[in-house]
Amino acid sequence: MAEQLHTIPISDAMEHAGECPFCYIERRVENHFMDYVLGHGASYMEADIRDMTDRQGFCRAHFKKMFDYGNSLGNAWILKTLMLRHMNEMTKTFKNFNPSVSGKKGLFQKGSNNTIVDWIEERESTCFICTSVTNTFHAYMKTFFSMYRDNEDFRKQVANTKGFCLSHFKVVCQGADQYLTGKIREDFYDCVLSLMSENFDRVYEDISWFIEKYDYKNKDADWKDSKDAIQRTMQKLRGSDPSLPPHVIKK
Repeated sequence: MAEQLHTIPISDAMEHAGECPFCYIERRVENHFMDYVLGHGASYMEADIRDMTDRQGFCRAHFKKMFDYGNSLGNAWILKTLMLRHMNEMTKTFKNFNPSVSGKKGLFQKGSNNTIVDWIEERESTCFICTSVTNTFHAYMKTFFSMYRDNEDFRKQVANTKGFCLSHFKVVCQGADQYLTGKIREDFYDCVLSLMSENFDRVYEDISWFIEKYDYKNKDADWKDSKDAIQRTMQKLRGSDPSLPPHVIKK
């Protein structure tokens, strides 16, 4: 299969797929943007980059990953200007807030006419890294289906994977409906539905045997493929291998 620059990451993911090739791709993309934001290229020192990160901010999960990444000075620069943005927005929001027209709603009711709540919710709804990863991931998904549609060797490669995690399988089904038509879409679903069923059965057997190994009767029995069954089962159900170490700055 002749490879081009934009297809190489897809082929690479197929070769290192593990329980889900798209978990592999997503992690690689996320690591790239972590390096972009905090790596040695010093993007955080560029005013236009910090303007983008200030506007979108970061979610709780990516703040944790940024902390684990290890660039304390880079994190501090980002946080300083992000705090300043928050403080300016907060001042404007507080100035325009009128408690007499702030409606009373229960904690778990949707919607709000409280401008402070609305501002915080808007702030919490965006993350620079999440948005960047999502946009790049969708581009790779489009490439994946282009390769699947046009290349028989690649279709065979997909058929030899262990399927997908459930989270990415949803995205795969959405992509198939968008990018494939007719017979090839039917064939794709025949392939991936079989993959998903077979490999969920496989992972179930592994986690079941992991439990059985704790029975004294099986203490001398072989672990088979079950030693890492916990993290593989977690990945299969929700995506991303929880046993992988954090991505850190290269020394």
